[in-house]
Amino acid sequence: MTTENRDLTAADELVAAQTKIIEYQKEISQLRQALEARTQDINKLIQWTQSLQQDILAVYNSITWQLGQFITQIALKLLRRPVGPTARDHINKILTTFESWKINYFQSRRLSGLQPYMPWHDTKEYALWIKQYDTLNPRLLEQLLSQQEQWLYQPRISLLMWTDHSHQQWLLEAIQSVQAQFYPHWELNLAYQTTLAESTLQIVALESRIQLIDCTQTDTLAATLNQALAQATGDFIAVIGEQDRLPAHALSKMVEWLNRYPQTDLLYSDADKLDENGQRYDPYFKSDWNPDLFYSQHFLQHFTLYRRAVVAEINGFQPDYPGSENYDFTLRFIEHIASQNIHHIPHILYHQRQLAQLTPIANNTDSHCPALQAHLQRLNQSAQVVAAPGGHTRVIYKLPAQLPLVSLIIPTRDKLDLLRGTVEGCLNQTRYDNIEIIIMDNSSVEPETLAYLKAIQHDNRVTVIRHAAPFNYSQLNNIGVAHAQGDIIGLINNDLEVIAPDWLTEMVSHALRPEIGAVGAKLYYANDTIQHAGVIVGLGGMAGHGFKFLAREAPGYYWKPFLIQNYSVVTGACLVMRRQVFEEVGGLEEKHLQVAFNDVDLCLRIRQRGYRIIWTPYAELYHLESASRGLDNTLKKFLRLRHELNYMKSHWAEILLNDPYYNPNLTIEYEDFSLAYPPRVNLFCSAASINTD
Repeated sequence: MTTENRDLTAADELVAAQTKIIEYQKEISQLRQALEARTQDINKLIQWTQSLQQDILAVYNSITWQLGQFITQIALKLLRRPVGPTARDHINKILTTFESWKINYFQSRRLSGLQPYMPWHDTKEYALWIKQYDTLNPRLLEQLLSQQEQWLYQPRISLLMWTDHSHQQWLLEAIQSVQAQFYPHWELNLAYQTTLAESTLQIVALESRIQLIDCTQTDTLAATLNQALAQATGDFIAVIGEQDRLPAHALSKMVEWLNRYPQTDLLYSDADKLDENGQRYDPYFKSDWNPDLFYSQHFLQHFTLYRRAVVAEINGFQPDYPGSENYDFTLRFIEHIASQNIHHIPHILYHQRQLAQLTPIANNTDSHCPALQAHLQRLNQSAQVVAAPGGHTRVIYKLPAQLPLVSLIIPTRDKLDLLRGTVEGCLNQTRYDNIEIIIMDNSSVEPETLAYLKAIQHDNRVTVIRHAAPFNYSQLNNIGVAHAQGDIIGLINNDLEVIAPDWLTEMVSHALRPEIGAVGAKLYYANDTIQHAGVIVGLGGMAGHGFKFLAREAPGYYWKPFLIQNYSVVTGACLVMRRQVFEEVGGLEEKHLQVAFNDVDLCLRIRQRGYRIIWTPYAELYHLESASRGLDNTLKKFLRLRHELNYMKSHWAEILLNDPYYNPNLTIEYEDFSLAYPPRVNLFCSAASINTD
């Protein structure tokens, strides 16, 4: 064999080997993706199983069950039959075994670190949901077209699209989705930096509402978008992607909302993704305007309507932060408008094509951080922006040189093993020095507890106030605040365990912000599943904790368990706020809400005063929920709970039906952010719902 032949053979073998490597890498990637999908399925199964476990325990501790058990025991004695293992015994054995397995599972998973993001909703289930609730049939179409004719306000919408190397078929589909809009008053400014296909040019030639803008000489995305913006004549502008699609009713729904809220300056909708085959998946059902979440995650993305008059004030797009042009643009835009002029449509009006299933919503931390930092500097905010999990951002607000005194109020009755852990954690494991602890002793009787309460007062940071009266959580905390010396108040349960020393520093840094009324923490059960990651009003008929029982390292729904954000309510188990705010709203409601829902009522009254409630995942603690108070398993407790429920429903009926920080397309039956059946919003509204005055 000649040298030339040997070289050819070696080259062929190298090419074959490289091909094999590529195939193996692709197979490994597919296997890894499948593994992560199964891991998420397991996490969800554990979440549901723990919820079922909680429901079973609630049944066992109910008055009805206990009364039935009592009657059964009497009957067995009268019949002289032995009492053998019951169904409850068998279930308890299963639950005990499950709990042991679950703890081992989560311990092993934590060693692997955070899990990658996976689509939260099952694609097949979502397809059925779309068919049932998000499909425009002929009757609805006729209704939509009829209502369009009644609108007094019919603005022109300028859509900006740029393309440099798009898949030509997908670009064509994107353009056709604009042409298919039922609302006729639009223009599409297509800025191109590449040769366009003949099929695209033919469509453009026949459509007077499409303008081609030659940007082959521009060298930045900002310059390209500005050229498209310069040709815009609409009342509102929106950027859409070259590979994405709009449903045919997208612009119609947007203008419907503009007729409802004519002062709107910024308008956004929900969105989902398209795979390579054009199938919809991974919907993002967003909250209403959530300023602190926007600082953590650019959840607006494409197809957000901006009033063009305001755009002119901010000089369009800027090239300072490559990769974050749209985020920087929006940050500068919101500096010039009032937050009440930002509106959200709870409807999927944008389909974003994603070729990588694991792509998070924000993935350019290097540019997002400087853009957000510059925004905060323009607002004279003393804060530092750093990277956060999943390609997101975290804002760290600086504390003053002289730390304010924080008064931690801890109600307790015996349960020394829990109380000691909480107090020691606050005193010795917390990296915030200027604190005082006020223990509200609600008639403890155990000698060990009384001895501890006497001894702990040798620490001049601790005060014990004895309150001998029936348990009233609201009253205990109100008395504690009356005795507190601090400008910052912390409501702390006696069953918390400190995980990281900076938990209080994080909470106080937010509590000092004048626009913030109360701050909540991220709490875990002892088995490292989530106990509290924000409270959703209306969940379960009153209020419930989102992501309850989700694994600690699981990304959840669009990384929400790892992002600072606003909620309507946070739990009072660990709640920090300025004393001035607490007193302004009158403290906790101690007459009608002695035990339950007092934190919900407090937060809603704070929001009513114009403050925001914030939840931060960077204050982490363990919480053994209600371990010291016990269960509502007596007739007296049942009647008290019924009174508290009625009080809340009479005072907060409207918000119980519509939590602005939770999308009506998501369930209020469960804590897992699953789809609602049916949605609590009419996705295709009738003409009667539009204000045409």
